[in-house]
Amino acid sequence: MQFLSKAYMTLLLLGAIGMLIWGLAGFFEYFIGIVPVIGLQNAAYPSGVQFMHWLLISISGGVFLLGYIARWKWTPITMILVYSNLAVLCTIETFDFMSGQWGYPQFFMEIGLYVIHSLFLLLSPISKSHFRFNQISS
Repeated sequence: MQFLSKAYMTLLLLGAIGMLIWGLAGFFEYFIGIVPVIGLQNAAYPSGVQFMHWLLISISGGVFLLGYIARWKWTPITMILVYSNLAVLCTIETFDFMSGQWGYPQFFMEIGLYVIHSLFLLLSPISKSHFRFNQISS
């Protein structure tokens, strides 16, 4: 079980690196207009929604990456806040601006992953140990 927990933590770390790169590349395209490798902007989203999209994705990757490196004890709680904001944004994007590339199955999968990630960060002994999360009440 410990192997699976370590593997999951590694996947979260790799995912955070990917989110940070994706978010920064999206901001680059958003502000500069140059497509990095592939087009990242979604024409169905208004400019403000697109900005929040890249902001929350960048924050998600950056907070987890820095929190992991620093072993910051508030990383699990902060990530739950970020995941909840991403879930709200995902809901808005899905139900208000549904485009052909995104649908209800992907929406429910994304929300489910946020719940699973949150539970892992709060309850996993590996997470508690790494982030010293069991010492928060002290």
